[in-house]
Amino acid sequence: MSLVENARGTRVRVGIAAALLVLAAVLAVQLDVPVADIVTVGFIERALQAAAPIALAAIGGLYAEKSGVFNIGLEGFMIFGAANTAAFVWFFGGESVTQGDLWLAILASVAVSLVYTVIFAVLLIRYKADQIVAGLAVWFLGLGFGPFTAVLLWGNRNSPRLASMNDVTVPALAEIPILGRLLFDASPLVLLTAVLAVAAWVFLYHTRYGYWLQAAGENPEALDTAGISVTRVRYAAVLFSGAMAGLGGAVLLAHAGSFTGTGDTMVNGRGWIGIVAYLFGNYNPLGAAAAALLFGGLDMLQIQFQTAGIQLPNRLVNLFPYVAVVVVLTIWGSTRMPSAVGESYESEE
Repeated sequence: MSLVENARGTRVRVGIAAALLVLAAVLAVQLDVPVADIVTVGFIERALQAAAPIALAAIGGLYAEKSGVFNIGLEGFMIFGAANTAAFVWFFGGESVTQGDLWLAILASVAVSLVYTVIFAVLLIRYKADQIVAGLAVWFLGLGFGPFTAVLLWGNRNSPRLASMNDVTVPALAEIPILGRLLFDASPLVLLTAVLAVAAWVFLYHTRYGYWLQAAGENPEALDTAGISVTRVRYAAVLFSGAMAGLGGAVLLAHAGSFTGTGDTMVNGRGWIGIVAYLFGNYNPLGAAAAALLFGGLDMLQIQFQTAGIQLPNRLVNLFPYVAVVVVLTIWGSTRMPSAVGESYESEE
């Protein structure tokens, strides 16, 4: 697909999204929905926190897929990240956890996720394991690992209250209406996610390494002919994807303050939604982050509806993010995947 075609496709998607927003606004006016009571600064803050884990996993996943490797194990790596962060928080701080303990636990959890991803990458790239099967295996392992870790440490599938990340407040600037609370009295993990999204976009589209990564997924033979190791590029991309998904799980735990291992664990499908987010964003880190914000906002609507006095069954509101996934997959189903994704490659040397 040429750059012109890609840009045209992006404009079409943006146009459709804008049309849907206009339609939603018209319906809100016609139905007399109390929009001001729903879209509040607090709602946006919660939506940003809900979006951060999804955005991190999505950015990691799109990097792997851009290089030609489909990392369908994002959900599993997020569970590993959340469970390991909870375990490290308990190990470092016990019952008196500080913010420093929480940051240290996040770093340790990402490091462990990186180790897991090395094994995963070797299986996919060196031993040419089926990428779908291997990704599903990571998910199933995560579903067992999270509750097992919790039971081992606390005798219950759910952890006790540990610690949550405090907001960082910048004096004076935090008093600015709306933007002050969103930018200068916010979770540092949300700000970190925003920085990583911008950095990932710059790296992918404005550095030679980013061009190598895209070539590894589109035309690995040409990249190999140019003297660049396709294998090394793919290893780097897969390792990055696992680390980002692990960080996403860690961020989810840090905002929640405790680990939940019941059901599908506290990750609860966010890794799968991350895959939809980068498809929605047309493999663009900024687009993926914007899509994650959409899903995060839908996830937080239940609280806003209760605040605004809108009576809807909780189970119905909880389905909103998944309904959005179906709609997005239907509208954006034509997104073109990298030509060589899922195909193993051996150097011609």
